[in-house]
Amino acid sequence: MAKPGSVRVVEACSVAPKPSSRPDSAHPEDLSLPLTFFDLRWLRFPPSQSLFFYEMPSFDASHFFDSILPKLKTSLSATLQHFVPLAGNLTWPLDSPEPLLSYLKGNAIMLTIAESDADFHRLTSSNNFDIEAKEYHPLVPQLAMSHEKAAVLSLQITVFSNGGFSIGSAMHHAVLDGLSALLFFKFWGHLCKHGGGEGGGPPPLPSYDRKVIKDPAGLQEIYSNDWLRLGGPNNRSLLPLEVKRPGDSIRGTFEFTRAKIETLRRSVMRTMMTKNKEQADHSKLLHLSTFSLTCAYTWVCLVRAEETKTERVFFIIPVDCRSRLDPPLPPTYFGNCIAGHRAVAETNDLLGEDGMFVALKAISDVIKSLDKTLLEGAETWVSRMFNTLQPSADRIIPAAGSPRFEFYDAADFGWGRPTKHEVVSIDRTGTMSIQESKNGDGGVEVGLVLKKHYMEVFASLFAKDLEENLSRM
Repeated sequence: MAKPGSVRVVEACSVAPKPSSRPDSAHPEDLSLPLTFFDLRWLRFPPSQSLFFYEMPSFDASHFFDSILPKLKTSLSATLQHFVPLAGNLTWPLDSPEPLLSYLKGNAIMLTIAESDADFHRLTSSNNFDIEAKEYHPLVPQLAMSHEKAAVLSLQITVFSNGGFSIGSAMHHAVLDGLSALLFFKFWGHLCKHGGGEGGGPPPLPSYDRKVIKDPAGLQEIYSNDWLRLGGPNNRSLLPLEVKRPGDSIRGTFEFTRAKIETLRRSVMRTMMTKNKEQADHSKLLHLSTFSLTCAYTWVCLVRAEETKTERVFFIIPVDCRSRLDPPLPPTYFGNCIAGHRAVAETNDLLGEDGMFVALKAISDVIKSLDKTLLEGAETWVSRMFNTLQPSADRIIPAAGSPRFEFYDAADFGWGRPTKHEVVSIDRTGTMSIQESKNGDGGVEVGLVLKKHYMEVFASLFAKDLEENLSRM
């Protein structure tokens, strides 16, 4: 197995929001935003780290530093003018019952420029299952975090000597979720690609109105007290919780093409109709969306690859609540607005011949009940997170992202869509990442980090012809 390439820091600089000449600008001198209960849930969760790779034919490092890098910096500053909270910091003053997100004039994000001698093409290969999880770590930045203060965003641009560059990010999850991160990259990509106002105008501006989120159950206070008691009393630390993961883990990205998803959908329907009438009637109630099918298939393959021994397996489904709240939030709402709902199944049932049906039924039951159960049990979300990040008697598989996350389109800075997008931080949280396929054909990419043996078995199971695989499920 190849060793990670060395990374040398060329420059460490700060990028501040571009000053605005308009007095009515969305870029204020100072800004303080409260954290909603959706935000507080993630207060000490490990930062979200992602990585975009860009392959450039006849790549010239000098051209990159002379032309491309200045455009990335200038457009980043212009983007931060509309995303000033990203240049701020989280604090928890002694006189405040909850943490605060504050931006002060002069705040900036840290941007690291680095060079690497790693094999760019190997790191971006779609069919390579010998890339250790730790090989991506030098390509993503760290957030400046202490007990008293935590930065929100840090970026790293790494130039490879043999083919391209990467943009790595670290974001504080208590400030934004995946949809908000997508909004930021879409805005930055547009300004870098089109400059001022070309290309049909920039994407919509983010909305920071926190008053639209109602909290009649007092979840904000419950979550704040949960964090204060953790290692407390009155523990106002902002350091992320430590999560220990195996050091010999392998990264893998698996693609469901649109054709395979359709085959999977037809196969499920046909298989269920050949069963007895009761199961055939149940099949009509299944939620056969792209999300449900890809998650169910991955869930079953994962349990089989790991030969899971626990009695039950929980699959955590991320639910964007923006359109489901009353009143609904605009799609441009910037912050967290995600609920996590648990689909549960008996391990033996998942390992049985009807495992796919069992997984689909569990996921479908959760999705179909969301109108009634959206915030049900929300008072335990923080305490549940403690269990998710620690060893448990049950196998817990968290999922993050959505097939609707168009990161490949959003992160086109003018030099083409990324060759690859990886959610690096899933190796610490044990999460399964989900996003739209880089091929833009309606497919889905699923990202996993597993021990080498499990990854090899999973890849073998996943790659089998779906018709053959489902015939025994």
